[in-house]
Amino acid sequence: MANTKISLEVKDKVAYVGFGYNCDKSMTVLDEESLVELRDTVDDLHGKAKELDGVVFFSHKDRCFLAGADIKLIASMKTESEGAHGAEQGQLLFNKIEDLPIPTVACVHGVCLGGGTELVLSCNSIIASHDNSTVLGLPEVKLGVIPGFGGTYRMPRRIGLPKALELILSGKMVKAKKAKRMGLVDGVYPKERLLTQALDHFKAEKKSEGLMGSLENFASDNFLSKKIIFQKARESVLKKTKGFYQAPLKILDVMEAGMMKGRTSYLASESQAFGELCVSEQSKNLQHIFFMTEEAKKFPGGEVTGDVPELKRGAVLGAGTMGGGIAWLMCNTDMAPIMKDLNEEALVLGLKQASKNFMGAVKRKRLTKDDFERKMRSISPQLSYAGFAKTDLVIEAVVENMDIKKSVFAETEKHVSETCLLTSNTSSLSVEEMATALERPERFAGLHFFNPVHMMPLVEIITHSKMSQETAKALYDWCLKAKKTPVVVKDGPGFLVNRILMPYLNEAGFLLEEGVPMKDIDEACLNFGMPMGPCRLLDEIGIDVGVKVAKILHDGLGDRAKASGASDLLVDKGFLGKKSGAGFYLYDENGKVAGANEEVQAMLPKDTKKMDETEIQMRVVLPMINEASIILEEGIVGTPSEVDLGLIFGIGFPPFRGGLLRHADSEGLGRILEAIEKYSKEVDFDRYQPSGYLKDLVAQKKKFYDS
Repeated sequence: MANTKISLEVKDKVAYVGFGYNCDKSMTVLDEESLVELRDTVDDLHGKAKELDGVVFFSHKDRCFLAGADIKLIASMKTESEGAHGAEQGQLLFNKIEDLPIPTVACVHGVCLGGGTELVLSCNSIIASHDNSTVLGLPEVKLGVIPGFGGTYRMPRRIGLPKALELILSGKMVKAKKAKRMGLVDGVYPKERLLTQALDHFKAEKKSEGLMGSLENFASDNFLSKKIIFQKARESVLKKTKGFYQAPLKILDVMEAGMMKGRTSYLASESQAFGELCVSEQSKNLQHIFFMTEEAKKFPGGEVTGDVPELKRGAVLGAGTMGGGIAWLMCNTDMAPIMKDLNEEALVLGLKQASKNFMGAVKRKRLTKDDFERKMRSISPQLSYAGFAKTDLVIEAVVENMDIKKSVFAETEKHVSETCLLTSNTSSLSVEEMATALERPERFAGLHFFNPVHMMPLVEIITHSKMSQETAKALYDWCLKAKKTPVVVKDGPGFLVNRILMPYLNEAGFLLEEGVPMKDIDEACLNFGMPMGPCRLLDEIGIDVGVKVAKILHDGLGDRAKASGASDLLVDKGFLGKKSGAGFYLYDENGKVAGANEEVQAMLPKDTKKMDETEIQMRVVLPMINEASIILEEGIVGTPSEVDLGLIFGIGFPPFRGGLLRHADSEGLGRILEAIEKYSKEVDFDRYQPSGYLKDLVAQKKKFYDS
């Protein structure tokens, strides 16, 4: 039967194997059907080997060589043996490619990841286009698995152990030129010349040792030096992951134990490890996040019938740290932004922030100095509305005060075109009320960024009753273009992320008042997997900001959102957190923690209360789960996955837990409800009043993700 996904053509004694044949999707993956076709094709090549001078692997797609194995295939694995068997089949196939008795060259143009990179590693030579879309890598660790088609075996034999560990343990993608410097790629050419250059690499292959030479070099490397490399790699992994993630440690175990093994024995260990990991709860959680992220690339509002404006030119109202971060983001989407403020000092601060973000990219060699200069010149700092008539998107980032914001929008609307979208980077104020200041509220929305803008991937698009679908779609598309993850949220106190974050911060304050030491609270939350404990996080946000947002939420949500008085005491003393050099912790001139603030310790109860770590974790997490269920009940967002995506990308909720509500599902909603009801009697009736939605789910024996 003729192939439907992989092409095979022989010209002048050279076989050309093409991926993405008859594929209407932008990304080509190795699904079950294409793996069978590839196996049959490689078997055919073995039979014809005496008639051929070589084999060239390429892609019919413009920006994708092979994006790897189909994640749905991995997600379908139910048992360890099923996972191990799947990996073995891929290994056998790639062994057949490696064992072809004729030269093989992979011509990589576009995305080549996971199984795609493992495939090209089984070829004698790899060449790539110097197009920006061309990247190689083994990102399997991000899904909680080990590369299972021979990647951990072949990568160190091609580029050496240290560089291989760096790629495999981080899941990093590398562009063609860097891949050439690492020895992963043998040549980098214009994409139009890849297929013709492949023939030269046949000749070069005949004159060189080829892959077998590098295998021998790897085998003869000093055994002791390898042991030291693995030791350092393990220390680095534990420092970065705090031991929460299984996959990188399992990868190290397999690679270290297999140092002196032959191919067959090594690959058996790799496939067994893949089987163990791919069905683990942690890997299933990370796969869940992958699918959520992919789903977030689609606009959730359905089909839009009207014209969706294209956002080409931008402006920021309000400079400073946040305004400078937003101007940087606009630069990255080639919007040549205007940055307006009322005074020069704020403009200087905004430019300094944008420059700092770009210099980070220069240091990482992701941006040239010429590009840095060009991008910085594209920002127009000014005190007037000059040029606003030509803008398509204005993002307001002034002080968090409703009257000031309404006044700013009423004034700005006079200076922009009728099609320009106006947005507010508010973190807690009502977008519905803000819209009343505008003559054309349909082109207005909330666009809430998280600080620092260049690092935090989430953007909340906040809707209101008069906003048009075209506005929502245009903003959604722009966020994706800016490489952010958007979540569409209805207006309400704190929107999505801050509304669920505040119970976490509030409860920490109440624990402090009860006498639980600050160190115990923060450590318990770190040990749960949070990137920061609540006291440290409040310092980062600004304790005065936290107090202000807590008041807004209390006014909007009632007594279940009442805050402790701990933060008020700090603000009264001028301890505002990191920005003032002192909050719950002290900070040095570089903003690094220099120890606990003893003056704050003296303000807290002298009789300390020893509380079990698990109980501390329950006290801060249960109110978050309860609030999230109220948010779903109110329709602030439509699905549990939007809640989980928002918290993972907005506050760094531990990804290995799959998200707040997936974590709740795995713990058991019956147990969660029982614990909340217990605390409503023992701790506080209002703060721990269980939501009706949660009670209904338990009564119906359903999970959040069943609803």
